[in-house]
Amino acid sequence: MLAQFLQFLFSGVTVGATYALAALGFTLIYNASNVINFAQGEFIMLGGMLAVLFTQAGLPLPVALALAIIVPAIVGVLIEKLAIEPVKGAETVTLIIITIGASLVIRGLVAVFLGKNTHSLPPFSGDTPIEILGATLLPQSLWVLGVTALVVVALWYFFNRTLQGKAMLATSVNRLAAELVGINTSWVLFMSFAMSAALGALGGILLTPITMTSYDVGIMLGLKGFVAAVLGGLGNGLGAVVGGLLVGILEAMGAGYISSAYKDAIPFVLILFILFFMPRGLFGGKSTDRV
Repeated sequence: MLAQFLQFLFSGVTVGATYALAALGFTLIYNASNVINFAQGEFIMLGGMLAVLFTQAGLPLPVALALAIIVPAIVGVLIEKLAIEPVKGAETVTLIIITIGASLVIRGLVAVFLGKNTHSLPPFSGDTPIEILGATLLPQSLWVLGVTALVVVALWYFFNRTLQGKAMLATSVNRLAAELVGINTSWVLFMSFAMSAALGALGGILLTPITMTSYDVGIMLGLKGFVAAVLGGLGNGLGAVVGGLLVGILEAMGAGYISSAYKDAIPFVLILFILFFMPRGLFGGKSTDRV
């Protein structure tokens, strides 16, 4: 029983770390502009698909992975410049619809140019399972958890120890006040989209050797990342990380102990529960104390 529990736990924490990266992407953009970017899932898909494309083209793995992060970041910037900035000041619902449209465009272009087949990456450091108390942990899972932890630390340092990070925090607290003291809030929005897309792409790259990828995987991954962000408290960085891990663990436990048929339904039952009883999430909404 312990081995079975640990197996489900390892699986849940691994995928939950990816949801946490997606939730952090939602949080960055929401804090900068109050926009909920439903194209976030497509950045996850782009990271995985481009990593496969570049490695199959013969590029060294570090170069392929770096490009698979940089290109989605550029796509995120283009979305901000071409779709969000021209309608600055529009209602929130309008901006959300724009991001959904951007999501559909990205998914369609990937389906046309990269195909609809399922792809995978080789594990970064072998595929020999590590046995822990009767349960097995893939080496790739350690990559997912380790890199996610490094990202959280790097974001904490960025927001608490750099002028650029503090400018983004100030904008999230009060955009008008930030502009009055000379902060370029357009630059903040620009950076938030680039960082959000890079985080999503990184999550897709890390997860692809475990779950594989295709042009349509971003739909569910993005929605579950949104559930994680709401669960933790939309706009709260720490909440995004905790929410992602909780969603992953509850999903794995539900699939293991109840039925895998309900795996994708569990996060959405969870968000309904949160919206009914804790609409501000576990850690509340926006605050100045965030990852």
